[in-house]
Amino acid sequence: MHSQDHSHQHRRYLYGILMAGLGSVLFSGKAILVKLAFTYNANAETIIALRMLMALPLFWAIYWWQARRQTMSRLSLADQVKIFILGFLGYFFSSYLDFLGLQYISVGLERIVLYLTPTIVLLISYFVLNKRITRLQWYALIVGYLGVIIVFIQDASSTGSTALLGMGLVFASACSYAIYMIGSGEMVKRVGSVRMVVYASSASALLSVIQILFYDPMAVFTQAPQIYWLSLLNAALCTVIPMLLIMIAINRIGSPLVAQAGILGPVSTLFMGWAVLSEPITLLQIGGMILVIGAMWLLVRNDSSKTNPSKVASVDSADPLN
Repeated sequence: MHSQDHSHQHRRYLYGILMAGLGSVLFSGKAILVKLAFTYNANAETIIALRMLMALPLFWAIYWWQARRQTMSRLSLADQVKIFILGFLGYFFSSYLDFLGLQYISVGLERIVLYLTPTIVLLISYFVLNKRITRLQWYALIVGYLGVIIVFIQDASSTGSTALLGMGLVFASACSYAIYMIGSGEMVKRVGSVRMVVYASSASALLSVIQILFYDPMAVFTQAPQIYWLSLLNAALCTVIPMLLIMIAINRIGSPLVAQAGILGPVSTLFMGWAVLSEPITLLQIGGMILVIGAMWLLVRNDSSKTNPSKVASVDSADPLN
């Protein structure tokens, strides 16, 4: 009996790791699809509108399935306003800045900068919320940003001064998502990750439609066929499916292990950029990526060592659409 339980736990752990790793890789594929869409003369405003409009029915299908399994209480007006603001910061504004930045930098640098989000959360918590940062965390911060600088030097050597603009936009995207993460922590526990994601993504879709109506009302109807296929892949394969995989993985193995499996994200992006977009891979890039990944690993290990694993595994969480 004990052997069967151990075997079941082992399979649960293995499937959780595989789901987290696959989810991280699929999330990272978003940058590749956006870059491909730019080659067909699409702009960031149209891409984000098509992505969110195509993802929205899929998210509401998930919500409908979840609502059949459990009763959901009504949200107060204050909670609805908070979710709308969080949807703006975490899903719309963050994604829009990211898409703008991708016009100027490689997908490898973009993913590595976004991978710094936990360090931004840490810094905001330190300077704004007066939370303590340990010496190990300071070391991890320094190493992580040093790694980004190294990868940036590689990008700047090939794209020039626009690399700084691109990195600035993507870093601003990471900052926007970091604020969302801090603000959504308590909200996710109260309303649930599925409802949080569906409502926030609905807010993002609405904002995307409003933006494209001001920018070019006919843009979503006049794109090349390739743009619609890329947007559908982006919505399903790189947004909704990885979100489900990550959420299931968190329930199986807990947030710290899922975060560690997220290391596959920047690694896979670097190689997908080389295979699909012909972006070069240099020793400088690999060295910078190793520094960033090592720094994030230190932060995750440091955080998980202070947390009760049983509590971590039960936390209802959601992952970025960014």
